[in-house]
Amino acid sequence: MNERPRFHLAFPVHDLEAARRFYGDVLGCPEGRSSPEWVDFDFFGHQIVAHLSASAGACEGANEVDGEQVPVRHFGLIVSPSKFREISDSLKAKKVRFIIEPQVRFQGQPGEQFTMFFLDPSGNALEIKAFEDESAIFAR
Repeated sequence: MNERPRFHLAFPVHDLEAARRFYGDVLGCPEGRSSPEWVDFDFFGHQIVAHLSASAGACEGANEVDGEQVPVRHFGLIVSPSKFREISDSLKAKKVRFIIEPQVRFQGQPGEQFTMFFLDPSGNALEIKAFEDESAIFAR
């Protein structure tokens, strides 16, 4: 097993088939175990589980971060800049609507990063980000 810990995240969705199409076909996440109420995905080496729920995607507001309204509840990945561009290009080609377009946040400041936000079919917000210098991940 990988030395670095992997995270596990369970989140609500209102439609498992739509989740399968989005996480499987759009993001390319292989499917793992499933039941009529949930499905596991390999989210770039991490385990995420879409659970059927009537309250899926409930908006919990946004906070301003570097001039953008960032959804309070979101999850995502930190990838390399080349992987960020690959994912961004793929999402654009698949006509995924961004709630925050791919961009550089905190430009010229500690923590400078590439970032993008988009929603899954149940309204769950995802962020993909990248740092040119990984030491900037926790920069203050």
